[in-house]
Amino acid sequence: MTSQIASLDSDSPKEECGVLGVSTSGGDSARLAFFGLYALQHRGQEAAGIAVADGRAIRVHKDQGLVSQVFESGTLDPLVGDMAIGHTRYSTTGSNSERNVQPYVVETMHGPLAVAHNGNLVNADMLRVKLLERGAGLQSSSDSEVLALMLAAAEGPTWEDRLATVMPRWAGAFSLVILCGTKIIAARDPWGFRPLSLGRLSTGGHAVASETGALRTLGCESIREIKPGEIVVLQGPVARSHQAMSPAIDGARCTFEHIYFSRPDANWDGMNVHKARQRLGEELAREHPVDADVVIPVPDSSMPAAIGYAAVSGSVYNEGFVKNRYIGRTFIEPTDELRRQGVALKFNTLPENIDGRRVIMIDDSIVRGTTSGPLVRLLREAGATEVHVRITCPPIAHPCFFGVDMGTYEELIAHHLSVAETADHIGADSLGYLSVERMMKALGRDDGYCNACFTGSYPIPVQLQLGDNKQRFDGVLQ
Repeated sequence: MTSQIASLDSDSPKEECGVLGVSTSGGDSARLAFFGLYALQHRGQEAAGIAVADGRAIRVHKDQGLVSQVFESGTLDPLVGDMAIGHTRYSTTGSNSERNVQPYVVETMHGPLAVAHNGNLVNADMLRVKLLERGAGLQSSSDSEVLALMLAAAEGPTWEDRLATVMPRWAGAFSLVILCGTKIIAARDPWGFRPLSLGRLSTGGHAVASETGALRTLGCESIREIKPGEIVVLQGPVARSHQAMSPAIDGARCTFEHIYFSRPDANWDGMNVHKARQRLGEELAREHPVDADVVIPVPDSSMPAAIGYAAVSGSVYNEGFVKNRYIGRTFIEPTDELRRQGVALKFNTLPENIDGRRVIMIDDSIVRGTTSGPLVRLLREAGATEVHVRITCPPIAHPCFFGVDMGTYEELIAHHLSVAETADHIGADSLGYLSVERMMKALGRDDGYCNACFTGSYPIPVQLQLGDNKQRFDGVLQ
């Protein structure tokens, strides 16, 4: 079932997915995986799944819904084993349907195999055709199943050898965890698009996860980022790794992990995400100052940036929006009147902090332009005399093809309207975006990141083909 009011979130980039792997002792890996997935819930709210191995068989439970809806004590009880992988999903490639829920479990000549994947392969269509030509029976529309079937058919004495054989054929973003026999294997694409980290469990064993916060939730120590192109094998209390592919010369970490996706307690590329967002706000204040009374964030990812903006600008930081964090997942259809109120279902204002004041509204991004206008109106209705909108990233003028739902060229407001035209469209007194140069200065980097959604310069050579109002890649790396 699809959320009836998911459109309230339609102006935000959609989280990709979260993956997790746990290798422990005592047979309770599924419960650890559950709490790890709970900490990754923000990365995907459409479906969740856990697969567990006991050395003989793989058992899986997965369904559409939130982690807390898919799993309860009764569903976890049969999932007994020392190794587990998990996945929480937002659909990128493949529709939101039961057949696309992960982890995928396939039978192979080497035994059962379960795969959970975060990212998007830009050559998935070509790989799918080759699998079909060889007689493979594809059951879903997801590129993650393509990964699983290619791995199942690969040659080599061990699963890590087979993985190293097929990795060079995958073009695009993949951070994945694999459950097979008596081991968990984790791997990351050579460009490093999506995050993946490894930690040692304080009770013994190891875990891997999309974000370091999930590892800390499980009590992990000695946490480190898995390198681009690296394969990590977890087996019993041992973790071993090797560099299966050389990291790409030009790395392509997704900048939006710092801007929006990751939880503020995450650490990635040597930086704490909360601190990175605060520095984005500081640079935004230097690049787009405005004389105003109060700096107000759009909760939640913009709050650190608003703190940084206020510190540099000298304006007072305060809260102006109260967010209902559960409205986006309700399955009860609102009345026509409530639907017309739109964003008011998700946000209420605090007029005491707004009335009679010149407001700077800090947000992480404008994608389609459907939410910023109603938020500006809410501030004016609460008594704001001026509303100046400041965005902690550059204009998003190009789609993402590496695991983030940014929308198509037709849908992206920055592809059609100038900054001044966008300000008029959303009803703001002024609008300022952080430039690419200032954004990278805030991150302390000159390169190593994918900024294609801002610049149109994609890190993998591709040919853009238009059709049916959608864009996809053809002619990618062979």
